[in-house]
Amino acid sequence: MLNPPRDDDVNNGETMSAKNAKLLLDDAEYQFPVVQGTEGELGIDIRALRSTAGAITLDEGYANTGSTRSAITFVDGRRGILRYRGYPIEDLCEKSSFIEVAYLLIFGELPGQEQFAYFDRSVRRHSMIMEDIKQYYDVWPRKGHPMAYLSSIVSALSTYYEDSLDPFDPRQVEISVHRLLAKLPTIAAYAYKKSVGQPKIYPLNRLGYGENILHMMFAVPTEEYEVDKEIARALEQALIVHADHEQNCSTSTVRMVGSSYANIFASIAAGVLALWGPLHGGANQAVIEMLERIHSDGGGLNKWIDRAKDKDDAFRLMGFGHRVYQNYDPRATILKEASHRVLDKLGVHDPLLEIALELEEVALKDSYFVERKLYPNVDFYSGIIYKAMGFPVKMFPVLFAIGRLPGWIAHWKEMFESEETRISRPRQIYNGYPERKYLPLEKR
Repeated sequence: MLNPPRDDDVNNGETMSAKNAKLLLDDAEYQFPVVQGTEGELGIDIRALRSTAGAITLDEGYANTGSTRSAITFVDGRRGILRYRGYPIEDLCEKSSFIEVAYLLIFGELPGQEQFAYFDRSVRRHSMIMEDIKQYYDVWPRKGHPMAYLSSIVSALSTYYEDSLDPFDPRQVEISVHRLLAKLPTIAAYAYKKSVGQPKIYPLNRLGYGENILHMMFAVPTEEYEVDKEIARALEQALIVHADHEQNCSTSTVRMVGSSYANIFASIAAGVLALWGPLHGGANQAVIEMLERIHSDGGGLNKWIDRAKDKDDAFRLMGFGHRVYQNYDPRATILKEASHRVLDKLGVHDPLLEIALELEEVALKDSYFVERKLYPNVDFYSGIIYKAMGFPVKMFPVLFAIGRLPGWIAHWKEMFESEETRISRPRQIYNGYPERKYLPLEKR
């Protein structure tokens, strides 16, 4: 087994607080226990609310609702902190590979040398996809969005691997995890090759994770292609910072679908579809589209900066500020340095990237943005990095999905290992018609 022994004293650090929360409703008082996490965050356990008080909470978008307990990722938006299994994101990006971080997220601990060697070798050896899966690409339109290919083929993998769909069999889960991590870049690369009309390139087991992505995307059969290790390293850093971010839209989707005991391929495919949305995985695409708009206008940045400050103007600077972080996004700090390193290495002279760098400089010095903590976020810099590397905009959410895959798997696995998991079934407040009398068609 790859999964290290569980230490309940460490992994279940949440405690029941001595405090109780009181609710007054129609002159009746109800008390609910307060749960405290390992970092001091508080939650009110309202599971008995409906049965005792006959009421539910209403929280549109679940912005203040804790759907689960999790030991995977800690985010503190006020202090700009992101940790995977207790390890700061800064340390992981500096010292770890993407595969090592994937192991950490999924299995809870950094791997030992033997564990890492086995895991890394297994992922490399599962990178090919069945030859007949290529036929799917042949019948789909060339200009189709690669996220549609990604979600469809991930779901279809369940038809090829019916021997490993049992979520309660550790060995079946393990091999499915390896297959997903190995095959998603291949599936993504084939979608890109389809869009540009080039032959599909097989993965090379001797290459690292980021190297293989670049090789499959940009190599052609007629020429030698040498992967730049520094660029591959920057790509892996971009994948690492996207690997997990607690209960976001796509991760919550994976857990919700999995809570019905859906197999891991179906659950991950659902996560891909949730990530496709422009408010989630498409945010860095919106950054590039904004830069294109500014460039085509040709009027300089001042006009757009002024428009962004005008509360009556619908224009917004994309890639600035974050729903969670009221401080500088720690992921943006990492990718900022990586983006400048990539641009210098590649010597790219792209007017959109030049606008982005100028916009970054202006916003970091302008009191309007600084006072409102509207710092460039991870989407701003990831869009710059991907564009500089040569990825088309449509591939941005695909790369996000490859990066987020370990987090999705980790949450799916954690959910199945928890004794408290129940099928997700949110409640609602009905605000439609009261009971009405049915009238036959001839009387309407």
